[in-house]
Amino acid sequence: MSQNAKVILVTGASSGIGFDTAQRLAAMGHKVYAAARRVELMEPLRNDGVEVLSLDVTNEQSMSAAIDTILTREGRIDVLFNNAGYGYFGAVEQVAMAEARRQLEVNVFGLARLCQLVIPIMRRQGSGRIVNTSSIAGRSVFLFGGWYNVSKYSVEALSDAMRIELKPYGIDVVMVEPGPIRTDWGIIAARHLRESSADTPYAELGSRWANTMDWGYTGNLFSGPDRVAAAACRAITARRPRARYVVGRYARLTLALHALLPTRWWDAAMRRAGTLRLGGKNKV
Repeated sequence: MSQNAKVILVTGASSGIGFDTAQRLAAMGHKVYAAARRVELMEPLRNDGVEVLSLDVTNEQSMSAAIDTILTREGRIDVLFNNAGYGYFGAVEQVAMAEARRQLEVNVFGLARLCQLVIPIMRRQGSGRIVNTSSIAGRSVFLFGGWYNVSKYSVEALSDAMRIELKPYGIDVVMVEPGPIRTDWGIIAARHLRESSADTPYAELGSRWANTMDWGYTGNLFSGPDRVAAAACRAITARRPRARYVVGRYARLTLALHALLPTRWWDAAMRRAGTLRLGGKNKV
């Protein structure tokens, strides 16, 4: 490991953005620990020199053990990349509270607890960086994304608060804010939307929107995870990182429209998007 190499923990590394980011960082010469619940899916990363850890961000013992393992082996932790995430789409009324809580446990409280565990280490070192995967869904609300939006708005607030609090100790806090990215996340979220909407007043609109999500996430409409991984690497390695890295096709446009359009217009656009029939696939 070179003199300038960092010790980096990447969560949610079993697929997509986390997997690609861990691979890229290792190729850059950093000491990377990839962590997720499904350890078997990360095994190919070992060929790239990545260390693989079991980590459940809803389990206190699992989180503490992962941090202790890295600290014992390396003596420091330079970067925490909080990338683990979970999405369950559906009308606020219809999503079971257990699912709503799980979304917040993974996306907010797990992220926050890992930050709490690494901050004292980074403070002692006199330097460190926390990079959180947020989303444009943390700055604009989408149809049937209510609970997911709540989680990502929370990530935005927590990250802003920590950035202010931790700067005097040499710790940077950065957000990566992807737009829709072509990963399995969207397919899973669409499946959840069908489940939560079935046999409810939202059944027809939910089915159409789920079909639209399937169409978008399986085609070439959205950017691939490599775009976000590249942005995450910049956020992790930049000498003076920006507070936010907005990335992905349509991400900046979406945020601009959300900022410029009157609220009623945005709401109407979201409702209208749910009724579109794309390629004949939105029939219910």
